Amino acid sequence: METILKYFTELTEDQKRQIAMLDALYRDWNAKINVISRKDIDNLYEHHVLHSMAIAKFIRFRPHTQILDFGTGGGFPGIPLAILFPECDFKLIDGTGKKIRVAQEVCNALGLKNCHPEHLRGEDEKGQYDFIVSRAVMPLPDLHKIVRKNISKEQRNALPNGIICLKGGDLQEETRPYRNIVEITDISQFFNEDWFKEKYITYLPC
Repeated sequence: METILKYFTELTEDQKRQIAMLDALYRDWNAKINVISRKDIDNLYEHHVLHSMAIAKFIRFRPHTQILDFGTGGGFPGIPLAILFPECDFKLIDGTGKKIRVAQEVCNALGLKNCHPEHLRGEDEKGQYDFIVSRAVMPLPDLHKIVRKNISKEQRNALPNGIICLKGGDLQEETRPYRNIVEITDISQFFNEDWFKEKYITYLPC
């Protein structure tokens, strides 16, 4: 929690309470359904929660923004973002039913009314959204091919609608088709922990 509070100083008491609950919730569910590596559960706040919240350093979603978390797994980045942006609406989808069950149970326990997990493949999602967010799900060209049908033409935010991905390592090859429009932001400019070196936010306006 200290790591989160260091970078997000304006959280409400309710947001602090919800974030504080994540540790026990994910430890409990991870013991039943493995959604986070057993070795990594002790790094939940830095590697999963704060990593997800990096998107909030890149864009402040305006109220009523519609966001689709593609391949959410156990709820990342969607659940931390839903806590940060209670006036926005998040749909979390994943093709693995047991992972979506964890995300749903965590949302229920937190009382998140703006977060809607659903067991669904991206190809079958029909809704329209301002932004698609994802965390290292697949190469950007593959993701773009699936979700471009889901990006709304109506603009609500200062940043044009599009895809926002959390990625790591060398992105040169997968961003090559979009080299004139893709924006790559180094997360280590927001967070100084060593783990965030070579971690990036990749934004593709659509």
